[in-house]
Amino acid sequence: MFTGLIQTVGSLHRCEAHAGGLRWWVDAGELLGADRLLGESVAVSGVCLTAVVFEGTLFAADLALETLARTSLGELQPGAKLNLERALLPTTRLGGHLVSGHVDGVGRVRSIETEGAGQRWYFDAPTELLRFIAVKGSICVDGISLTVTDVDDAGFAVALVPHTLEHTNLHVLGIGGAVNLEVDQMARYVERLMDWRSNA
Repeated sequence: MFTGLIQTVGSLHRCEAHAGGLRWWVDAGELLGADRLLGESVAVSGVCLTAVVFEGTLFAADLALETLARTSLGELQPGAKLNLERALLPTTRLGGHLVSGHVDGVGRVRSIETEGAGQRWYFDAPTELLRFIAVKGSICVDGISLTVTDVDDAGFAVALVPHTLEHTNLHVLGIGGAVNLEVDQMARYVERLMDWRSNA
């Protein structure tokens, strides 16, 4: 589990063909220190990956074809900036919201508007996800915990403060840029309960 609070922006160092998919080597800087563990989970732009090899500041993670098909990671090339977060501990302050790292779909940047020192970003989202997105609700965009400010028939908007723009990979995205979306888990449970009640 994760919080959606980005700890550092790393980069994709290199990609290798591996076991029918890809092995990614990610430069995480100083994020993974002396307490790093083989097999630990790292959220990479919102996708929960398993660290299988360490090499200096690099860690390797294997991406299955399913991961490449259902997330934006398959579109990225070496040098791409990546939002990174280690799995939370029981003592971690939960400043964002509970994030699983299981991507629900890929969205696209529709437009960006300046608002004072910050910005308002509009994203197009897959139609099947819109029922889970509500104004004032939480959503995870490329691993970032954000609050929804508006919803329309094609997607949603969020307001970004300067800190978020400076300390995530969003500043390198442009119009049409792909982002991994994970809806609030509570919304999914509510839908499941409603379906169960209606079929009971």
